[in-house]
Amino acid sequence: MADVIDLAEYGEGFRTDPHTVYAELRALGPVHRVRLPPPESYDTWLVVGHEEARAALADPRLAKDVAGLDIRPVEEEAIGRHLLIADPPHHTRLRSLVTRAFTARRIEGMRPRIQAITDELLDAMLPLGRADLVEAFSYPLPITVICELLGVPEMDRTAFRDMSNEFVAPTSEEGFLGSVERLGAYLTELIEDKRVAGPADDLLSALIRTTAEDGDRLSPGELRGMAFLLLIAGHETTVNLITNTVHTLLRHPAQLAEVRADPALVDAAVEETLRYEGPVENATFRYAARPLEIGGTAIAQGEPVLIGLAAAGRDGARHPAPDRFDPHRDTRGHLAFGHGIHYCLGAPLARLEARTALHTLLRRAPALALDGPPGEWLPGMLIRGTRSLPVRW
Repeated sequence: MADVIDLAEYGEGFRTDPHTVYAELRALGPVHRVRLPPPESYDTWLVVGHEEARAALADPRLAKDVAGLDIRPVEEEAIGRHLLIADPPHHTRLRSLVTRAFTARRIEGMRPRIQAITDELLDAMLPLGRADLVEAFSYPLPITVICELLGVPEMDRTAFRDMSNEFVAPTSEEGFLGSVERLGAYLTELIEDKRVAGPADDLLSALIRTTAEDGDRLSPGELRGMAFLLLIAGHETTVNLITNTVHTLLRHPAQLAEVRADPALVDAAVEETLRYEGPVENATFRYAARPLEIGGTAIAQGEPVLIGLAAAGRDGARHPAPDRFDPHRDTRGHLAFGHGIHYCLGAPLARLEARTALHTLLRRAPALALDGPPGEWLPGMLIRGTRSLPVRW
């Protein structure tokens, strides 16, 4: 058994700057046995090299569905099966049914509404002269978009935010389990309300109606699982993509000046942020369905594997001078949205929202600047972002 590296021993520095730790580990090899910091505090394999991460993300020997390994994801009991805990052929079936409703045309059709929400938020924020960007802009934009897309009543969104935050960045095991139970109950009620109300033009109603050529449909548990995944992944990642992009640009004045001078660089700045300080630090767990090797390291059957997306983004073997933020960089091949069959279904929507937000913010607030230190970095090793970002203009 390999030596276990206890990540908790790096202290608060690991939470604020995991990139330094990942670089230290990568210098020793692409795969390591680590103990996660509290509240998780259990052992897993961690992949920190880009090529090894890319290969692992597409390796069918690393399972998401752990039914045969005597492991049961805690959310499956209360919420239901979804894409992130399913393998082919079940994953293939679920993704096929979802993509029938969550189409490129539906996403593109949201462009005017995303611009309108962005303008409305800035209309309210800019007269104030200063604000917490997360509270005033980065959070309300994607939560409004995804809730309107799915048909979640506006009155429910504050309660949903609390449940979602505790799920992706848990402060305790009890808080995490409680959020799972509350999310399951909430989504069950929401879906039933939509069934009773009848046909509507939102995505969740479309998923309820979606039927494949052979008559296959999503079961109630699968509907709940898909609603959960789309709601959580559809806003938490985008909140932090917007915040991290603005935060990174404000900490790099030369690059910010370039982007301001050439709005065509906005899209590139978003892509470089995805590589440099992406909103998902590590992919969700996979488990060895049978013994395998990753980067020359033997992984036993049933062992958990955490694939480092942030670590892969700073691998100098793939991205030269990886700690330099450079909007002119060729970022093709970054792993911020994953790779293989689990590549993020919502990537086009996240890109559309982030690009719209950044274009509009920089145009309407040309003197945007930091107004003090950001809030604390979120706990856990899933989502990468700060709780607040004070700005002025």
